[in-house]
Amino acid sequence: MLLEVEGVSKRFGGLRAVHDVSFGIGEGEILGLIGPNGAGKTTLFNVIAGLNRPDRGSIRYKGEDITGLASYRICQKGIARTFQIVRPIKNMSVIENIAVGGFVRRNNLEQVWAKAEEIARFLGLSGMSNALVKNLNLLSMKRLEVARALATEPQLLLLDESFGGLNPIEVQELIGMMRSINKEWGITVLMIEHVMGAIMQLATRIIVLSEGRMIAEGSPAEIQTNPEVLKVYFGGV
Repeated sequence: MLLEVEGVSKRFGGLRAVHDVSFGIGEGEILGLIGPNGAGKTTLFNVIAGLNRPDRGSIRYKGEDITGLASYRICQKGIARTFQIVRPIKNMSVIENIAVGGFVRRNNLEQVWAKAEEIARFLGLSGMSNALVKNLNLLSMKRLEVARALATEPQLLLLDESFGGLNPIEVQELIGMMRSINKEWGITVLMIEHVMGAIMQLATRIIVLSEGRMIAEGSPAEIQTNPEVLKVYFGGV
């Protein structure tokens, strides 16, 4: 397993955000993470990425215990994440925003810039490299958020609701981009998503959280017919 989450729990005061969650993700997989609002999905992402320390449990990456490491150290080890609310540096250009992440791996400006340009071409952003971020549309902002994460050269990419707010045509464009990231660049993906059409097309396996607990795991077809999932997530049968 590339990533192993074992018995992870996290509370915020009296709120049990994540409770005793265990799962693994294999190299090259696209694993979906779904659940109703407040299920604990983003908290679980934050624990994996080092933004929050778990109260209990452990996280292993490539066999190494990374539980509680600082987020920058986890990023250096090969785990990058995007955020549901994108916050690029708006007074900088697209290519400059991408390049910032490259310094996690490289100190040579020429190499960082070359990698940023490669990522921009791959994600369809090269035609707007010199544009200020504040002038981008939503789809381009979503692409840029992924590009900034890819600049750190991860092996595991955590995607937090990348499809929110996009129209059906844009969703399909982004699905194609995510497939290319997984297949052509060999990057393993763990994705939170509420756009069910996207996650059902992309994920090889899905886990479901409800009230901080993992209630189901299986293929997209299995999840769509799971009675407990239908009850807590899709509104019952």
